[in-house]
Amino acid sequence: MSGPSLYTLHHPRWYRRRVSVWWWLEKRSYTVFVLRELTSVFVALFALVTLWQIRSVAAGAEAHARFMARLATPASVVFHIVALVFLLFHSITWFNLAPKAMAVRLRGKRVPDAVVAGSNYAAWIVLSAAVVYILLRR
Repeated sequence: MSGPSLYTLHHPRWYRRRVSVWWWLEKRSYTVFVLRELTSVFVALFALVTLWQIRSVAAGAEAHARFMARLATPASVVFHIVALVFLLFHSITWFNLAPKAMAVRLRGKRVPDAVVAGSNYAAWIVLSAAVVYILLRR
């Protein structure tokens, strides 16, 4: 055997079909995939805002009041509405993928996809209700 083959410009092994930048618009499933990946940016930004809020609470009442005043600006409200839409899209598509990502078996039989997704949605609703209850009881 000879050593590793060298690259030649027109070698058929290295042929790659050109792919458009807009490849993800060809099929709905590709578009949903790319949009779900882009929602991660909003998840990260929302996490940063939450961390800044925790920092403002730790800094005292005056710092927290300034932070809350900043959140009341129109730009912040628009950002949070857009982030909410993207976070809901992210959560819903993630929960719909859960049955495909994990094969849950009970007594040797696979649990139906609807049961796995439904249990995720039920847990989401229960935890959201618990958070609302904790935040609204004063």
